Amino acid sequence: MSLAPLPRPVSMPTLSFEIGGLTRFSFPLRGGRVVLGRADTCDVALPGERVSRVHCFIENRDGSWWVVDRSSNGTAVNGVPVVRRAILGEGDTIEIGDVVARFECTPSDQRPTDIRRIQAAIHEEPVAIEPDGLMTQRVGLRDGEQVHVLRSQRTWIGGPGADLVIDPELPARACRVLVVRGRPMVEAGTIAAYVAGQRVRETLPVYPGEVLRIGDHELLVESIFHRRGRELDRIGNMVGSHPVMRRLFGTLEKAAAHDHPVLLSGESGTGKELAAAAIHQIGPRAEGPFVAVNIAAITENLFESELFGHEKGAFTSAVSRKDGRFREADGGTLFLDEIGELALPMQAKLLRTLESGEVRRVGGSEVDYPDVRIIAATNRNLQQMVRDGTFRADLYFRLCQLPVRLPPLRARRSDIGFLAETILRREDCPRTLTPAAIEKLESYEWPGNVRELRNVLVRALVGATGPHIDVDDIEFSEGAMVSSSSTAVDFSMAERRQIREALELSSGNKAKAARYLGIPRTTLVYKLKKLGLA
Repeated sequence: MSLAPLPRPVSMPTLSFEIGGLTRFSFPLRGGRVVLGRADTCDVALPGERVSRVHCFIENRDGSWWVVDRSSNGTAVNGVPVVRRAILGEGDTIEIGDVVARFECTPSDQRPTDIRRIQAAIHEEPVAIEPDGLMTQRVGLRDGEQVHVLRSQRTWIGGPGADLVIDPELPARACRVLVVRGRPMVEAGTIAAYVAGQRVRETLPVYPGEVLRIGDHELLVESIFHRRGRELDRIGNMVGSHPVMRRLFGTLEKAAAHDHPVLLSGESGTGKELAAAAIHQIGPRAEGPFVAVNIAAITENLFESELFGHEKGAFTSAVSRKDGRFREADGGTLFLDEIGELALPMQAKLLRTLESGEVRRVGGSEVDYPDVRIIAATNRNLQQMVRDGTFRADLYFRLCQLPVRLPPLRARRSDIGFLAETILRREDCPRTLTPAAIEKLESYEWPGNVRELRNVLVRALVGATGPHIDVDDIEFSEGAMVSSSSTAVDFSMAERRQIREALELSSGNKAKAARYLGIPRTTLVYKLKKLGLA
């Protein structure tokens, strides 16, 4: 019997990333687990179509470092595909799509300092959707009482000629700060610079609360929150001229550029599936599939088969192998409608898949890692369900990273005539609405919202005989004249409790606490400040 080789001990490990044959940046492994992939929520977000959303982990176990594959595209070490996990040693190369990460243990003062420019991406991070727009986090450098917000992806700091001048005695290129997907990284310049007391010799990540020292200046890295949004009169197949809708469309446009899960809430018929489709259509996944699943229409015993697929013979009616909705949505968006109808046992199964990225067919052993963006929707109050114990808090946090509430039609009555005319045009209808007919439509409460408006207009088209649709042609469903809008339940106490528990479990480590909650670290930082827990 042959014995497995003993793990090779390593120290001071660093990952140096090469893209296109050039070393772009280095990432020191400070302990624990580092998540690599294309998603903004990863510790190291990498570009490339062959990089999965969550591609692999680099983790420390008993003093040795291992790479754990989590990708349907595969991960290789020194050209050999990783089967689940592989141990790492000095100089090993990890192939992640078209990116090569070199695992190094050489002391930092012996490494080359000629680190070339990193390919920067989005220089802010979304943390919440609010009524006035998308709340994002930017990087700020505090120099005494003055705070410099970094508005560019690359900022030279130093003296005259620098992008950010802090001291006329410093050279123009004293050091440079890169912002990659909302994360600040410091690159060495012409004089010594230090992050948290460590000399910057290559591109080094820096976190809020750490100090960047250049010469005699100490710059505190801070999170600066900024509300972004513009007004649009349409997005995808949704239209509206009311101010609340114009702001909503602009916010959805901003949210579409990122990869965070979105939770759409609102009454039935407000257009949640249209909003989900619009986010997909204008986002970076537009070329991929948009797969919609009505959770309420799936029986509990078929839930796993529907979402994850099954092998032939897994159960009585499984006459052939079937891919589930997660695999169908690979490279695109999976829309989970009526998520509030999901039973607790199925919530646990969905949460496990969202956390690990693993999809396994019922009756099978093969594991895939489809690259999917999740958008969920509900007409129920999930916050109240969490408080009642009928919806898992950890799943709620996982889905509700960017919450969006769609207003009922009665809250934007000035849109009703515009929407009605738009629906008629899309039906290729030659008839128009009379002013009296529009007035009648605007006076109705619309418990079924836009869906009911469409139904009313279809009935009117069938009954109308002249060139116009008039008052007498419009008929409403009996017993549906009055509707009360739902009110949001204050969830701050429950949210505080969940966040405090996560911080206790992680011994105050914000990155770990964010993973427990299933939200990005930037979102946790924002919530801590908003709830007065920072």
